[in-house]
Amino acid sequence: MATMTEVAEAAGCSTTTVSHVLNGTRTVAAETRRRVERAMAQLGYRRRVTRPGRAPKNLSAVGLTLPGVSNPYFSELVQGVERELARAGRVLVQAETHDDPETERRAVASLLTHRVDALIMAPSIGWAERTWPLLVDRRVSFVLVDRLVQGEVDQIAVENEPGAKVLVEHLLALGHRRVAMITGLPGLSTTLERELGYRRAHARRGVRVDPALMECGASGVDGGRRAMLRLLDRTEPPTAVFTSNNAMTVGAMTALAERRVQVPQDVALVGFDDFEWSGLLQPALTTAAQPCHAIGARAVQLLLSRLANPNQPARTLRVPASIEHRDSCGCERATSQDASAPDTASAAAKVVRPRPSAAVRVAGPIAIASVG
Repeated sequence: MATMTEVAEAAGCSTTTVSHVLNGTRTVAAETRRRVERAMAQLGYRRRVTRPGRAPKNLSAVGLTLPGVSNPYFSELVQGVERELARAGRVLVQAETHDDPETERRAVASLLTHRVDALIMAPSIGWAERTWPLLVDRRVSFVLVDRLVQGEVDQIAVENEPGAKVLVEHLLALGHRRVAMITGLPGLSTTLERELGYRRAHARRGVRVDPALMECGASGVDGGRRAMLRLLDRTEPPTAVFTSNNAMTVGAMTALAERRVQVPQDVALVGFDDFEWSGLLQPALTTAAQPCHAIGARAVQLLLSRLANPNQPARTLRVPASIEHRDSCGCERATSQDASAPDTASAAAKVVRPRPSAAVRVAGPIAIASVG
């Protein structure tokens, strides 16, 4: 087996630099890091992770990396992870990545240094280039949540495309023909799948998608606000807008308040990620809710199964969103039976009923749909 010294010689750097690349203890220039990783791969270097002391047998730790737990979606997911781990006699160690691949790599390296046995991750866009080699090198079991990737890995997420398709097709069924979309961070599976649902809803209704009505909100509150303002400033503003996460819903709502656009009299508003306070707003928000707690718990179950049987085939699991029909879409509130989660856009008509007095007009005002 190759040594760290041999890796350093092959990469043309010091053993200290190799150590920093492995442990994430200091930022290393991108080109140097690539040389070190390439040398490790060519030499077949595999590091033995030494763990000082003995951890209690019934108190092993699992690491969790997320873009930011202040987001209500991830906050509820954490609760599901933590509760399921407690049932299994394990503890949770958490780190934030801020959707930055280098921060993510360093967070994972730090978690592994602190005796974490396995990981649950919502991966950043650049995870495959930076974090993936580290996981392979350490031979760490992990499960991905929310954001799916190509490849044989354990992962779990909501059914993004059907949920987006239901919401957008509902707006089209109300008569809107200029439905805009505020998209999330480019490259994320959530962004791509929700855009696909948006496009397929248009195709099903025979409505052309106007590329000029697609604005990037970068998955954040400020990005959603700026994207909404750009749409409102167009010569021909959209009559409906579909945003692709809960943060951008908040941003869009902020922009509408700034412009004194009323909901639902001037604007119909729906959202994919449900907020704890969605039903308390005036008007109450119509949303597609993700079962965040259940996703977190199921991710732990996948991980425990992987730890018990490392050679089993990788699994990708999907869970449906549920439609919480309230007032902001400009429709009469559905019955609880009607509001059960559809998994195809064809079921949208069973979920929402147009209000006789047309609160959503087709020409001029805006309707908003939001997916998180």
